[in-house]
Amino acid sequence: MAPEESAEAAPLLRSFERRFLAARALRSFPWQSLEEKLRDSSGSGLLLDILQKTVKHPLCVKHPPSVKYAWSFLSELIRKHEAIHTEPLDELYEALAEILMAEEPTRCHRSYLLPSGDSVTLSESTAIISHGTTGLVTWNAALYLAEWAMENPAGFAHRTVLELGSGAGLTGLAICKMCRPRAYVFSDCHSHVLEQLQGNVLLNGLSLEPNVTALAQHPGHDTADAESPRVTVAQVDWDVVTAPQLAAFQPDIVIAADVLYCPETVLSLVGVLQKLSACQKDQRAPDAYVAFTIRNPETCQLFTRELGRAGIPWEEVPRHDQKLFPYEEHSEMAILKLML
Repeated sequence: MAPEESAEAAPLLRSFERRFLAARALRSFPWQSLEEKLRDSSGSGLLLDILQKTVKHPLCVKHPPSVKYAWSFLSELIRKHEAIHTEPLDELYEALAEILMAEEPTRCHRSYLLPSGDSVTLSESTAIISHGTTGLVTWNAALYLAEWAMENPAGFAHRTVLELGSGAGLTGLAICKMCRPRAYVFSDCHSHVLEQLQGNVLLNGLSLEPNVTALAQHPGHDTADAESPRVTVAQVDWDVVTAPQLAAFQPDIVIAADVLYCPETVLSLVGVLQKLSACQKDQRAPDAYVAFTIRNPETCQLFTRELGRAGIPWEEVPRHDQKLFPYEEHSEMAILKLML
């Protein structure tokens, strides 16, 4: 590919790379832009570059996505090539043959590229993954909150962060790698989620403290002189956890993303936020931020209404426009800052 063609194709390659590594739905890829560039070029350089940025990407080779997903992607890429060029591209068919010979593993991965050049990789069971044409389960608000945190690293640097409902751990892993917190507490209530969380923390090169007691033994730990924060994974059931148990985490900042699913979870979340308001550290309660995708406006209104009833003031954080991660289409998100 000529240098000028390579420069023009860079945004397209970047889009394919980010979406494939994150195993986004195939319909979200810029196929139309690809077709236009293929018509304008007689060479195969662009398709070979896309192959290297996706299926042959070092991250993908080390931490592969679902076999079904890779097969669906390559099949679509071959269809786009054949629709415009009659000459077959051997490298595409060889890659497809390798995929067809592979067995579907019990676990597969998705990866998110960070501005530093590092990445966050998540492992999950293939049993919960849908076919490549519909993509994988997404956490748009978790991506949005991670982006906001990376744009505001000073709010997390040298502080202890407690995350409620961590899920697979995407937001926390990005913050640990980019924002230099002193300590980070991932939490959830389901045992299988906690097990997956622990695996993802280790997969991303972080060490785990055995429990919150070990985490608190070094309150002066400063990441200015350390490579990574002190990290623990804790089981926190919002309905039964007590204020003293929450205070043991010594949080400076509390975050949560994509946790407003239904009225029941909203009430439980507000309840645990009330308990956290009693967690005084240095004569002040922790800062709190809740990010959510606006799926059902009524659920969001219930959340703000219950915050008012609980006496918790809130304000909406200004929207940020920089999208470091690939999103699903038509997602409206928001972050609320809570004054506990």
